[in-house]
Amino acid sequence: MGSQHEIEMEVSAENKNGDAHKIISVEYLPRKYLPYTPQSKEYDAKKTLLLAYQTLGIVYGDLGTSPLYVLPSSLLENPTREDFLGIFSIIFWTLTVIPLIKYVFIVLRADDNGEGGTFALYSYLCRHIKFRNNLTIKDTRLPSDSNLIYYQQGSTIKNKSKVFIEKSNTAQFLLTFFVLLGTCMVIGDGALTPATSVLSALSGIQTLSPKITTNYVVLMAVFLLVILFYFQRFGTSKVSCSFSPIMFLWFATNAAIGLYNIVTYHPSILKGISPSYMLKFFQKQGRTGWELLGAAFLCTSGAEAMFADLGHFNKRSIQLAFSTFVYPSLVLCYSGEAAYLIQNPEKLSTAYYSSIPTPVYWPMFVIATLSAVVASQSMITATFSIVKQSLALGCFPRVNMLHTSSTHEGQVYSPEVNFIVGILCIALVVGFKQGVQLGNAYGVAIICVMLITTCLVTLVMLVIWDTNFLLILCFFIPFLFVESCFLSAMVNKIPLGGWVPFAIASFFMIIMLSWTSGRSKKTKYDSERKLGFEELHRILYESDLHHPSGICLFCADLVNGIPPIIRHYIHNTNSLREITIIVTIRTLPIKTVLPEERFEVGKVGFDGVYKCLIQFGYKDEQSLAGNAVGLIVEKLKEISESTEEAKKLDSALEKGVVFVTGRTILKSKESNGWLIRWTINYLYRFLQKNSVSAVTSLRIPPDNFLQVGMLYEI
Repeated sequence: MGSQHEIEMEVSAENKNGDAHKIISVEYLPRKYLPYTPQSKEYDAKKTLLLAYQTLGIVYGDLGTSPLYVLPSSLLENPTREDFLGIFSIIFWTLTVIPLIKYVFIVLRADDNGEGGTFALYSYLCRHIKFRNNLTIKDTRLPSDSNLIYYQQGSTIKNKSKVFIEKSNTAQFLLTFFVLLGTCMVIGDGALTPATSVLSALSGIQTLSPKITTNYVVLMAVFLLVILFYFQRFGTSKVSCSFSPIMFLWFATNAAIGLYNIVTYHPSILKGISPSYMLKFFQKQGRTGWELLGAAFLCTSGAEAMFADLGHFNKRSIQLAFSTFVYPSLVLCYSGEAAYLIQNPEKLSTAYYSSIPTPVYWPMFVIATLSAVVASQSMITATFSIVKQSLALGCFPRVNMLHTSSTHEGQVYSPEVNFIVGILCIALVVGFKQGVQLGNAYGVAIICVMLITTCLVTLVMLVIWDTNFLLILCFFIPFLFVESCFLSAMVNKIPLGGWVPFAIASFFMIIMLSWTSGRSKKTKYDSERKLGFEELHRILYESDLHHPSGICLFCADLVNGIPPIIRHYIHNTNSLREITIIVTIRTLPIKTVLPEERFEVGKVGFDGVYKCLIQFGYKDEQSLAGNAVGLIVEKLKEISESTEEAKKLDSALEKGVVFVTGRTILKSKESNGWLIRWTINYLYRFLQKNSVSAVTSLRIPPDNFLQVGMLYEI
């Protein structure tokens, strides 16, 4: 059974030697606990085409609206024909190298059982690398995890890189830090995308009359953003049916107008596809040309969404939509704008709207505004999703997370996050007023996320895929060089608005690091002070305890062992229910846990005392409402040793259930450094007081809930 001072979950199972208790393992679980062989989900051509069409409104809204602000952000004095050919060449090759080659053909392969994004990459790595650093996202793996459907292992080769990461706390800290940084940058995009897209779309109205000032545009943008964030509470399912038609119309009309401008103004503009024009542009413009890389890079805005939204579709649909429709449309649109500017260079600051033929100006203005809203919606929704994943992995304070669709688990809404992001977005519009400066901020955020993705995918290639080292270098070095070039071009934009994403990311990083640090110290404190076998035996049998009828469920964070809350509870109440179940709710770094694998029950070793491990994936809804207790009792009856024990469980269930949770307050010891004391005593305590109670997220009935307060001095 292991050390008597460390109680582990056990199940009752007789073996040939008559041993009554064994540490829980898959061999002793009923057959229905065992995973079945997963079958890959395949899509026929018709279904793939339908999914590809749907990606237009969900995945490509942000990427599709980039022509609104890319060329207007390119500040160039007295541009010539060769300059516009060079700019178009830069945009073309940026679109080709990063969204097409990097994301469509490489990054989409690094999915976590169909899920994409920064956290999916991290969870993918968590299944193959054991993290030990206290600041890393909590890792509560058990040996039996490898048997879960979505926990299946990839390569088992333990190369030097993997061993180095497992042994190095510094490497684990840096990896977790950059994962959190990328997450915070994406959350910041939730505020930057609506501000940039909506302001850029509405600014087109200024081309009609000089009387329409920037203040009017800002006022209209604020009004539209208030409406946009207000309607988030109704969920994306209410309006998602209009997303794809709008974006299909947007891409189709942009391609048509681009083709018209090419034929009308400069048919030879497609010569700019040759990289020689890009090289000539840099030779001529020098430092100015290098700085314009930052504006050109905005054409990739939203490329990260192809990976982040992978869970809503499949790889083939995303690849098909971009390669055959989105990419050609964007190339035609940018080439059309460049062709128009060759004949009208003075219109550079209003390139998109000025290049639209007069008869279709107003229809395109309406379509552009609607498309900007779609682009905004997709990033706001992505923000809700990534906060939900952060909550599940224990590195974000608990907030309300409401599911807005009965058919799509991933469609969620958080009032607190929506309010914060909305305020940030409106503040950005009012503070900057110009889409160009917001574009500077947006570009810095995008390139940082892409660099982090490049490094994480390289790590996946190295320690999981066991890819040939030369192929890893062929991926890592070129993309690191290209993206570093873009980042270097944006350094001078930091004072001009590029500081905004770092400010937003710093705000959320302080929150996430403080919360993660506090939670890790609390978990360590619980683990060091859990009840031993002898102590629990003494409390149960050598003291005069009162045993009321019914079931008591102690909710604890520990996977193995008896939490100190039970010692505290018994010491102050001198009672324990006739049936006591120690419940640990555990979130795995996988997207979902099948219902038949969710509950693992066992006996602690004393009459009437059980333990239940409830496991969720980071995309599962964590709830103990409904018949959850009944299901736990049914699982306990399956391992009961006698009919009397099963009847006792049923009788206790009928007499009532009470949930007991601990409300811990952390206090740092004076011997700790000032930073630790300030983080624990002020930041973490503030976040803990203002976060949503665990009871709310678990949906425990208030009448059946008891909270026990404890003070931890760490």
